[in-house]
Amino acid sequence: MKLAVVLPLALAAFAGLAHADDADKVRETTKAEVDAFNVRLYGATPGDKAYACFVRRYDAEHLARHPKQKVASMKLLISAEADKEDKRLHNSFRLGFRYRHRSGDFDSSGSCGSHAVLLSQGDEVRMGCGVDCEGGGIEVALSKDNKSAIIRLEQVRVWQNNKPDDEAEHALVAGADDKIFRLDRTDNSECAGLVTDRKELAALRHK
Repeated sequence: MKLAVVLPLALAAFAGLAHADDADKVRETTKAEVDAFNVRLYGATPGDKAYACFVRRYDAEHLARHPKQKVASMKLLISAEADKEDKRLHNSFRLGFRYRHRSGDFDSSGSCGSHAVLLSQGDEVRMGCGVDCEGGGIEVALSKDNKSAIIRLEQVRVWQNNKPDDEAEHALVAGADDKIFRLDRTDNSECAGLVTDRKELAALRHK
């Protein structure tokens, strides 16, 4: 399900995702800040379509140091598409992951809107992304070298194996070691498994 985010709603959604001390520091970004963030995110000025893929597979050593971490691996695909009507760039996300002590592939998806790039914590830009029907969401920031995505979450609705059945009400909830994830930028083909539409899959593989 998708969520069309306009600026006031995006600000409210981000404030809802952020911790109390972060929410007070949220402000609207300028167009220049949004454009600069998109260049950092996609590696160039996005055209009509753009993608960015980030992946992390946690090794045994990391998991041993974080015994309470529930997630064993995670993929994030951020995509941008120019809207023909409002001429704005709309971002969306797909998140895929595997639990540490649970079988199966889990995923989530939603909209980051056209304005949902918000500034918090000094000069750190974060993009707020939400799942429709009060399904929670994630915040996405970039490392200073743009080589990693920093994902923050409190709760996000997830599906199992792309099936919106009874599992749709289940959520990945932040725990002691599942609030912040650092994923490494990689080739877009690594995120192909998150895409089910054939035309979009073809577009992804050519980016």
